[in-house]
Amino acid sequence: MNRRKFFKITGGTILAAGGIFYLLSDKRNFIRSDVKDEPVSDITPRPDEHEILYLASLAPSGHNTQPWFVKYIEPYHWIIGNDKRKWLPAVDPSHRETILSIGAFMQNLEYAASHWGYVCRWNVIAATNEDENIAEVRLIKTGSVPGYDISRIKRRRTLRNGYFDAALRKADLAYLLADDLHFFYFPNTSKEYRWLNEQTIEANRIQAYRDDAQKELAEWIRFSSKDAQSYRDGLTTAGMEMEGMTGWVVRNFFRKSSALKNSFREKGIDRVKEQVSHSGGWIIITSNDNAVADLIETGKLMQRLFLKVRDKGIGLHPMTQILEESPATDPVNQSTGINGKIQFLLRTGYVKNYPDPVSLRRPVKWFLRV
Repeated sequence: MNRRKFFKITGGTILAAGGIFYLLSDKRNFIRSDVKDEPVSDITPRPDEHEILYLASLAPSGHNTQPWFVKYIEPYHWIIGNDKRKWLPAVDPSHRETILSIGAFMQNLEYAASHWGYVCRWNVIAATNEDENIAEVRLIKTGSVPGYDISRIKRRRTLRNGYFDAALRKADLAYLLADDLHFFYFPNTSKEYRWLNEQTIEANRIQAYRDDAQKELAEWIRFSSKDAQSYRDGLTTAGMEMEGMTGWVVRNFFRKSSALKNSFREKGIDRVKEQVSHSGGWIIITSNDNAVADLIETGKLMQRLFLKVRDKGIGLHPMTQILEESPATDPVNQSTGINGKIQFLLRTGYVKNYPDPVSLRRPVKWFLRV
């Protein structure tokens, strides 16, 4: 066999093997619209109860842990719970972010209930962020016509990339913030904006090289579509906006151990640098205090904002690493002149595209308890 023939044969074999590998590989992101059937629960909520709870679960949470559960007392009478299995002790040791996320869940629930003609009667029963039972709710039928437009809940999406470098217009700010004293906006022309960008990069660098935080992150990344489909939570390649070849490589060749490699950490920091270099500014949300009731109300306030931004073609990207890596929020207060308790740092701006949401949610069966 001459050399030319040898290379033709071996080259063809390699190409064929590569083609077979690709056909058998994890070829595409598993996204929300791929979920077709939901398991039937042993607890049988009424159809509108089921839909209300599912819509509530579309609230955002850190690493998409979905740190809530619902105790089913009787029809339209539930307790909203704090799922300790979903805590993030490395980046949220006080569970502040957990309660904020549960607040967002409660706001979705309230809006969804309104759509079906119910009002929510809330009773916050938790004394600390560690308590299992957070709030009791009763849904009372009002007989009124459907209220809230639930398409806003279904279409809400966190956007990480594709921001324009234009400050938010005054009319849009008035619509979004409604003169609420807990909102502060810093446009991309301000010194506060530059400081927040710089400190966000530095906080991400610190966090990326903190092994406990990086191991925790790795536990919540669903590297493969199989894991994404099995767990229905966490950070998927689609949710992290890894498309095309990048997403394919991550799904097929990356594992939890990959997150501890310096190359993975550095790429994450580079992504943050690229992200903060493009936006229309930052929105900061504060609370009066750090009590459970205050955190719940602030989580609800954040969610109300999140459900409005799509109307104006505006994206939101929570980036709270400064708060997670600083022992106190004092540096942010001092650099921004804000006096309240800072709870959210939201990168914001007009976006080029607003695709449908892709992040996954656990079926209602998985978070409904007796």
